Amino acid sequence: SRKVHLKSLMLQVAKDALEKEAADTAAEKEAYLNEHCPPLSIPHSMADLQELCKKLHAKIDVVDEERYDMEVKVQKSSKELEDLNQKIFDLRGKFKRPPLRRVRMSADAMLRALLGSKHKVNMELRANLKQVKKEDTDKEKDLRDVGDWRKNIEEKSGMEGRKKMFESEA
Repeated sequence: SRKVHLKSLMLQVAKDALEKEAADTAAEKEAYLNEHCPPLSIPHSMADLQELCKKLHAKIDVVDEERYDMEVKVQKSSKELEDLNQKIFDLRGKFKRPPLRRVRMSADAMLRALLGSKHKVNMELRANLKQVKKEDTDKEKDLRDVGDWRKNIEEKSGMEGRKKMFESEA
């Protein structure tokens, strides 16, 4: 419970600090607006209105020039930062790796690219294998001796086939 109590006190202090900060920023904004933007008195005559518009346009031009100058300064400083970061990487010896693209390339082409065209390396694994003859097993020999099953059926069909069956059994 003490832990929960301390946590709630900390949250209350943080909430108060946030509220105070918001009030300070609002007061600062109000002071800035009062200083830079005096209350606007709108004249009733046409000439005074035109003169007011000309003043406002002049102020807008000044603000746009300042904004443009600030943008140029920011771009210049960001470029300097990038250059300095690149120098730091160069001094450390670590280079920023470019993003790699997936390239479809066969293993032979890859080895040829790495080793040059002089070296003939074949990645065909089956080409390097020895030829091995299969040894005949007893079952395979029996199957070959029996031969085609259709011949056996034809031989056993009819009376001659039955006669052979009886002779072979006896």
